[in-house]
Amino acid sequence: MHRLLNLPYRDRARAERELAALAKHLPPAVQNRFDLLLAGSPAPEQGLHYFTRLRDQHPGAFNRLTRSAIGLRHLVAVFTYSRFLSEEILEHPDWAEQLLDPADLQRLITAEDLRARLEAALPPGLPPPVELAKFRRRQLLRIMIRDVMGLGTLPEITGELTAVADVIVEVAYERIYQALVAQFGQPRSEEGLEAHFAVIALGKMGGQELNYSSDIDLMFLYSDNGQTAGPAGITNKEFFKRASNQLTGLLSAYSAEGMCYRVDLRLRPDGSLGEVCISVHGAQTYYEKRARDWELQMLIKARVAAGHRPTGRALLDFVESRIYSTSLDFSAIEELSATRERINEKLAARQANRRAERRGPGGIDVKLERGGIRDIEFLVQCLQRLHGGADSWVRHGGTMLALARLQDKGFLTGAEYGRLAQAYQFLRHLEHRLQFDEDRQTHRLPEDPEALELIARRMPGASSGGGSGESLLRELRNHFAGVLEMYERVVHSRPAAGAVQTEPAAQTAGRHTAFVIQALEQRAPALAAAIARADLHRGYRPFEYFLERLSHDPARLEHLNSDPDLAATALDLFEHSPYFAEELIRRPESVDELARVSIPLIQDEPPPHDATELRRWFRRAILRVEAESICRSHPIFETLDSTSRLADVAIERAYEIAIADVRSSNPPENPGYQPKNQMSIIALGRLGMREFDLGSDADLMFVLPDGDAPEMIFWTHVAERVVHLITAYTGEGVLFAVDTRLRPNGGAGPLVQTENAVTEYFAHAAEAWEGITYMKSLAVAGDPKRAELFLHELQQVDWRRYGQGGRSRADLREMRARLEKEQGPSRPLKAGRGGYYDIDFLLMYLRLKSAGVFFTVLNTPARIEVLEHMGHLSRHDAQFLNNAATFYRALDHGLRVITGHAESRLPGSDSQLEALDALLPRWTPIPLSALNRIRSETRAVFDRFFR
Repeated sequence: MHRLLNLPYRDRARAERELAALAKHLPPAVQNRFDLLLAGSPAPEQGLHYFTRLRDQHPGAFNRLTRSAIGLRHLVAVFTYSRFLSEEILEHPDWAEQLLDPADLQRLITAEDLRARLEAALPPGLPPPVELAKFRRRQLLRIMIRDVMGLGTLPEITGELTAVADVIVEVAYERIYQALVAQFGQPRSEEGLEAHFAVIALGKMGGQELNYSSDIDLMFLYSDNGQTAGPAGITNKEFFKRASNQLTGLLSAYSAEGMCYRVDLRLRPDGSLGEVCISVHGAQTYYEKRARDWELQMLIKARVAAGHRPTGRALLDFVESRIYSTSLDFSAIEELSATRERINEKLAARQANRRAERRGPGGIDVKLERGGIRDIEFLVQCLQRLHGGADSWVRHGGTMLALARLQDKGFLTGAEYGRLAQAYQFLRHLEHRLQFDEDRQTHRLPEDPEALELIARRMPGASSGGGSGESLLRELRNHFAGVLEMYERVVHSRPAAGAVQTEPAAQTAGRHTAFVIQALEQRAPALAAAIARADLHRGYRPFEYFLERLSHDPARLEHLNSDPDLAATALDLFEHSPYFAEELIRRPESVDELARVSIPLIQDEPPPHDATELRRWFRRAILRVEAESICRSHPIFETLDSTSRLADVAIERAYEIAIADVRSSNPPENPGYQPKNQMSIIALGRLGMREFDLGSDADLMFVLPDGDAPEMIFWTHVAERVVHLITAYTGEGVLFAVDTRLRPNGGAGPLVQTENAVTEYFAHAAEAWEGITYMKSLAVAGDPKRAELFLHELQQVDWRRYGQGGRSRADLREMRARLEKEQGPSRPLKAGRGGYYDIDFLLMYLRLKSAGVFFTVLNTPARIEVLEHMGHLSRHDAQFLNNAATFYRALDHGLRVITGHAESRLPGSDSQLEALDALLPRWTPIPLSALNRIRSETRAVFDRFFR
């Protein structure tokens, strides 16, 4: 294996040991083939690692696969292109048998074949979520091999990925339908005819262009109102609503194999505010009278994916003539361009071109960057809408086929088609390689140069030249420039005659505000005066949409008009938080919460015991908390504490609901066992330290007393149900994301573990970073006294292992340096030099010096205060760290209320930077311009303690 021996390795000693061990198990002829294939792969060291693990864990499968030339070639591809699928082979070695069948890999598998395979894999009745997720992953393995081995074209690969989703949705719905018919009878129209249901796929699924880790955008329709025919009859609306919710829940349910698909229903009529399932007549009325332009445009990709095809076609045929315009006036395209920014909320976070160089080569978003995938898709849709009215041949949901048809009809020249088609294929191949490595929905290039080089080596054609990170970026920028030139020429072009200069943004805002005021002067004069005084800039257009939604609600409009404090709060929120502005536009009734922002919702009404109502309650409660933060300048750590307590309440209520649900469906093995609150739910990370924020993940662990271990199966079902209730996507959205990977042994460990098992793990097997992580732990549900005693004991174990002899300082310093190297470029505000992690690690180190003292209060200011009183921090250091921590949390919080999700770097758009700069003074006296100074001073304090 001379080729492999001569390669550079990060850990040469380990690589040589693994090569020597593998050589003993491979015949000479196989060794030569193995040496040639692996040395020429994009990631030989990674492949070597997985071959060694396969040999150790599954020697039989190792022998079968490596002795087949085809099997070895395909196995090298999996092990060097996808860590996610490599782990799946180690978990399910029988899946690798399909790598030995060249006929199966070289042909396009039809939806009919996929359906037969899925039906054979499922037990009778409602399919368990884990079986659907396993089927998807097994198919991804086959499709990925076809992709990287060049056995399928891009449209074939995306078509197969879409076919897998179609089949899973279809079969899942049919099983749900059968179960509901058995319970309620068959749905019938008022004329006695059978009523039907259809699933409309939108977005990439509708265009048959799914990625490896795409969301699936769906819309649910039913044909007729009426009643079911069974003894326990319900309305058709309720029947199909149940079917829709069950289907969404089943596809997005958490299981040991992850979730099958993230389901997004927000593109349905009225978005998140609309019914989860709507009648065909209701949908037709909506698209005829109320739909906005972008809602019609997104229907270009709409397709009936499952259910009764004629029901779905009844809507799509109805809207088709409304989608396409016969006008060739390019001002129509300019109007589409203005709506483009509202198609997807993510576009607001897109980085401007002039910041790409400042940001460096990493972090480029191949989907949202100017000239990227989104621009190509939007440009194609603009051309389709302009020409599709006169020529139906160009009407197609798939981007590649639409491009070809636009060229066929002369709407694109051969050069223009070639430029767009080559750019689109390059970007989609790149997007796929970003996603199938770890099954992550990402479109962003890695920051780390080595990771970028690896992506480059995985690109098609990399083995025949190029294959470097530099050449990848060069080709990427060339494609961006070519697409952008055409995009600007087509979408932003103006007729030469009569061109009008674009008004400055401030003048445009003033003109629109004046229009809104004029329209309101008779109906709501006080509100009109408040708008004039507010002098809106960023918030004027969203507030205009909001007033449009309120035009049908005179009572709430009058409430705004008669309550100056409410009007001022609403206007302030619209000006400073695009995220909450959009929330109020979707749900205008939420404006009621702004009248009571200083009163926690839990004081007005307790959290409900129904999961759907709990999500609504949580959304309203969060709005109150965040409006108080933004509009009343509420102290940042008090806001984070309020948000943490809301999450606690939601988890506790979900725990109660889960116990009741599981007790009915999977009761304890011992009939006399009474489940109450025996299992503790432990929060870690930001929730554990009382600094949970909008868009935070909840790091949770489930711990059971040893005496309750005989009912481990019951409590595991409860834990799974808790996670599902919190994270499942419904028409009311999710509560928040949950991460359970911080439990002992990570994702490979049991979801629920006994107290003794956890303690033993941390006493003998845990890595330093794991032990230190549990210093930020707090019980949020279960028996609070028992959980506190358990955590006290666990933290004593931590202190005995890491808090003596200076070991913790070295461990923490090493951990911090690794995080800075790996995450600093992509998350500079947290993990970069002088970022928030410097403060956090310093406080953890000083806490470990505190002789095992158990901290019952965990947030950052409280930790600083305790450490100052104990003499570990001087007054000067304590004051600086408190100010710096407040600044970083305020910066993070500001980004979250602007975008609605976590950000770890400054935004690229000038508008978001201006919004952030306006928000910061509400929570900290330190301006945004002082960021570099705070970083330098924070690192200086960190170095003083750790050197």
